[in-house]
Amino acid sequence: MGDGSDNLIEIRNLKYSRGARPIFDGLDLNIRRGEVTAIMGPSGTGKTTLLRLITRQLIPQQGTILVDGIDISTLNTSHLYQLRRRFGMLFQNGALLTDLSVFENVAFPLREHTNLSDRLIRHIVLTKLHAVGLRGAAGLMPAELSGGMARRVALARAMVMDPDILIYDEPFVGLDPISMGVIVRLVRRMNDALGITSIIVSHDVQEVATVADCSYLLSDGQVAASGSPDELSTATSVLVRQFMHGMADGPVAFHYDAPSYEEQLLGRDS
Repeated sequence: MGDGSDNLIEIRNLKYSRGARPIFDGLDLNIRRGEVTAIMGPSGTGKTTLLRLITRQLIPQQGTILVDGIDISTLNTSHLYQLRRRFGMLFQNGALLTDLSVFENVAFPLREHTNLSDRLIRHIVLTKLHAVGLRGAAGLMPAELSGGMARRVALARAMVMDPDILIYDEPFVGLDPISMGVIVRLVRRMNDALGITSIIVSHDVQEVATVADCSYLLSDGQVAASGSPDELSTATSVLVRQFMHGMADGPVAFHYDAPSYEEQLLGRDS
């Protein structure tokens, strides 16, 4: 695989709705090779949905998603699974298997998708755990880990198949400042050391600013703004300023769309 383009993933005119509610309405977005790209936006703008579309857990109603020049909507099941092996995924809460040790959690993808010997699996797993600073925790169970340690084990598991694309879904949620700093450093270090492409979905503006090469801010089904974190932080758009600076008042309203308050209280709403 490989089409030689600077963009590893290209999304064009993407449209996707849930029922009558549009999530994306003509979304255009590029993920460049070898870079850390952040996807940001207010809650409900479809950031996690976009990850599911990129990995074809969901299918667009219109538009194209190209991964390394391949339109993923055209792939049969066998080729889709082959493509997915190029992805690593760090889920929001780590999603470790609670009945398996740290070592076996990291080894799980290798046991499922390869025929490697136990000796080689042990070598790979310990190498990945060493990379996230947890080789000494290989024998622990998930219940014995702190939140930050669990996230680092999940990162080791996401890397164990040596993916080309590493996806982080809200990697900083629930972490203390020290653990967050460790994860931020690991995201950047792993991306550069392994020569991979990283996609981060996050609300944490400050942390994203220290690690992302390019950020996209989503709103109303499209890209509201894009650029480096510094460019977004100095943008003049009211929406961008509201999100980047955490302002309570702005285009993103506090109240979800609803009928007249008075009419609803009096029971006259339809």
